[in-house]
Amino acid sequence: MRMIVVAASLALLLAGRASAADWTPAAWADENTVELRTTDPGEQPYWFPVWLAVVDGQLYVRLGSRAAGRFDRNVTKPILGVRIAGQTFERVRAVLAPDMTDRVRDVMADKYWTQGDFIVRRLSHPYLLRLEPEPASPAS
Repeated sequence: MRMIVVAASLALLLAGRASAADWTPAAWADENTVELRTTDPGEQPYWFPVWLAVVDGQLYVRLGSRAAGRFDRNVTKPILGVRIAGQTFERVRAVLAPDMTDRVRDVMADKYWTQGDFIVRRLSHPYLLRLEPEPASPAS
């Protein structure tokens, strides 16, 4: 009986984990948020939601000052954990993408119009990040 419980627990733990091959930003364009995982030094991992935009098949997020601080302190920077659409990606590289600021802002303004033009267009967002999955290591 104990082995069944252990096997079932392991299956549940791994069920939502995804690989780089499962990374499909175009399929997530209509999702409202993506969750990011950072870890401050000496702390437990912390998950938080952020709005997302998919532009040219790439997933982008804008971080406000609090989220940007978490990103700066992250002990695995620039690697984050990402949860979206029931999938968890353990290793996703956050790449600064300031050249996409206008395009991502416009996509977000259209997508999140009910949250108001002020939030999307006028509040400061220190970081615009493109999220890219890390390929699995050969040992995985």
